[in-house]
Parts: sequence; structure tokens; C-alpha cells
Amino acid sequence: MSLTRSALLGLAGATVLAAGRAAAQPGARMHQRKIPASDEMLPVVGVGTWRTFDVGARPANRAPLAEVLRLLFDAGGSAIDTSPMYGSAEAVVGDLLSAANTRAKAFIATKVWTTGRDNGLTQMRNSLRLLKTDRIDLMQIHNLVDWRAHLPTLQAWKAEGRIRYLGITHYTQSAHDDLESVMRAEKWDFVQVNYALDDRAVERTLLPLAAERGIAVIVNQPFGGGGLLRKLLSRKLPEWAGEIGATSWAQLLLKFVLANPDVTCVIPGTGKPEHMADNLRAGFGVYPDAALLKRMIAEIDV
Repeated sequence: MSLTRSALLGLAGATVLAAGRAAAQPGARMHQRKIPASDEMLPVVGVGTWRTFDVGARPANRAPLAEVLRLLFDAGGSAIDTSPMYGSAEAVVGDLLSAANTRAKAFIATKVWTTGRDNGLTQMRNSLRLLKTDRIDLMQIHNLVDWRAHLPTLQAWKAEGRIRYLGITHYTQSAHDDLESVMRAEKWDFVQVNYALDDRAVERTLLPLAAERGIAVIVNQPFGGGGLLRKLLSRKLPEWAGEIGATSWAQLLLKFVLANPDVTCVIPGTGKPEHMADNLRAGFGVYPDAALLKRMIAEIDV
């Protein structure tokens, strides 16, 4: 029998959800890593909103997402990654933060994803409106689309205080050569890339280059786009997972990514509170050493 992640977590009732809340108790603090451009510290586990926050305006659909964000903040997290291409996600994030009065707790990362300077300006102004804020923490040029046209705008907005950091993104390995060239050509505060136990191409050049050039790294698709996690759910969690305090496959995969010191933050996407609570546990405790990383690759890579 093949179980979904929700079903497996459900076997333990509210245990995982309670564990997520427990992470925020006195004495427990999510790990943070430095943003090289400023030395500001960023909590290592955030949340992505692709698909999961594209739920429209119905209160019943938004209620679980409000709980996702509450769990994130209670555990000391802050990063919320979204984009104009994610349907209603920007509007949902903006409304939820406004309703809960938690904008100050959030590190909002969104994107410009269009061609032409004027279209970029229009899109970014709309993001400010939807997110109900006058300043974006991180504005990223999504998938390198027309980056030369947008970079001067991002630089100007940063100088004006309308954005705090500027970055670039891509999610496919085929674009890594282009991404490397752009990282070398200009000064960036952040880069967002795909990285997972079964997708380790960024280890060769992009992560070392980011460290060399003082670029913070946000990791998307830490579960291999979800495919790797789904494959692993039918397998028993290895006993050695306890060596790093991992109690689920999701935590194990996130801790693999966070074991790389060049990674600043990971943003697994979810709209389910029980998954958010589970993911947050990867922000605490210890991470695999070199020997355990080799074992993970040998035993888990499928």
C-alpha cells in the first residue's frame, strides 16, 4: 500500500503539528544564516507558494494557509516566496499578513516575470498592491526573463528603499550555464535555484560561485519537485535518521539541503499546516556530516 505524506503524518494524529508548535517554545530557536550583502540573519526554513497559495478568495480555502503562516512565524521562520505567475498567491499572502497583522514578521520574496522595462514596472507595482506593502524584502528576476531590462529598475528601487534585496532565479538544470554567466556579470544579493538529494548539479559550480561572490542562496524544489518524496514515502525511515533528529522523510531531505553551508534558506511549498509543522523541524538540531551525506546519497537517491 502506498501512503501519501498526509496519511503518514495523520497516523500520528496531531503529533507533528504539536511538534511544530513546540519548536517555538522558550529555548528553541530556528537556525539562521547570514545574508552576505548585509549580514542580516535569515531563518533557514521558509515556505513557497507555487500552486499551494493559489486558492482565490474563499475563506474556507484560505484558513489552512493562515495556519501555515502562523506556524512559520511561531517557529521563528520568516521567508515567504511568491510570484505574479502563481495565480492568486500574492493576493492571498498579502491579505493573510494584513488580517493577522504579521507583515513585520515576514521576509517577502516575489518576482518580476515579464518582458520590457515598462511591463516590469507595472508588474512590480501590482505586486506591492497585492501584497499590501510599500516595500518588498526581495525582488527576483524570475527565470532570467529579460534580466538586462529589469536590473536597472531593481537597482533603482533598492536605492529608493522600495526593495531591500535583488536577485535572480531559475529552476531547471539546463539553465545553469546561463545562470552562472549572469551571476558573474552583475552584483546580486540572492540567487534561487533547484537543489535536492536527487538533483545535485548546483553543487558543482553555482553554490561555490554564490559563496565566492557573496550571494545568498534560496533553494526551491528540495523534494525533487515532489517526486523524490513521493517515492520515499513507501519506504521505512532509516534508523540513522535519528542521528540528525529527523522523524520524517521530508525532514531528512530538507536537512540534506541545509547541510550545505552555502545554502541560506530552503522554501518547500505547502498549503497544509501538518506539512508546514513537519518541514519546520528541519530548521532545528544538527545536520548531516560528510560521512552521513555520502550514506544518504548511496541509500536514498532513487
